[in-house]
Formats: sequence, structure tokens, C-alpha cells
Amino acid sequence: MYKKILVPLDGSSLAEAVLPHVQALAKTEGAEIILLSVPVTPSLEFLARSPGLATKVIEETEIETEAYLEKEEAKLIEEGAKVSHIMREGPIPELILKVADEVHADMIAMSTHGRSGIQRWLMGSVADRVVHHAHIPVMLVHPFSKN
Repeated sequence: MYKKILVPLDGSSLAEAVLPHVQALAKTEGAEIILLSVPVTPSLEFLARSPGLATKVIEETEIETEAYLEKEEAKLIEEGAKVSHIMREGPIPELILKVADEVHADMIAMSTHGRSGIQRWLMGSVADRVVHHAHIPVMLVHPFSKN
């Protein structure tokens, strides 16, 4: 049923909480896991004030993001999963949906970050936007902390 599962990651342990669930599903289904990450780039204001420094920061961020994706991919491959990764820039919810279409993903699997109240209103919810606009199933995992 599922052949390609897109997994957006932001480098946080909260986002990574989805990985054990995706691994189990991918193993059962014989699916490929496609990791997606978006490097965080400086604001336009910062870019305008210091273009040289901004370029260096962008390059370093892209290198760090690529290294992070390669590390996560290697861990999953070591555990027997079929995995690839993609790094892209753009508005995150729209990018997740676009990449899902491009790679012909059968599912998007992601963690929620558990924001509520004013923080959710200010930052929005990537998960909400993906769920409401996706044309394929979306599996959301709410991470929990162990006490």
C-alpha cells in the first residue's frame, strides 16, 4: 500500500520522534523512507545589512543540514531501511506538499511540535497546514516526554 513515505525533519528530537513509527511501517510495507529538511536561512533584513556574512551563514547552514540528513539516513540504513534524503529551501508546509508530489510519496509522516495558544497562533502549525492541504495520507505523531 505504501511505497514511499516522506518524512520532514527539522533537526529536533521532537521531529525525530516519528522515525521509529516510520521505520516499523516501512519495514512492514517494504517502503522507502524519504527524509526532507529545509535549512534555516537568515532573514531578508540580515541579508541586506551584511550580504557577505549572510552568504557564509547560508552556506554553513546548508552544509550542516546536509550532514544531519546524511547522519539520519545512515542510521536508518544501518537498521535495514531503504532511505534517501532531500534538502530544499522554501516555505515549509508548501515545500513538504510539493516534494511529496515530486517524489510520488504515498504518505507524509511527521511529528507535531505540541505548540498551543499564542505560540501556535504566531508560528502557525506546519502539521495543520500539511494535513489540510495534502492529497495523500498524513500520519502525525505527537512526541511525549518520559518522566
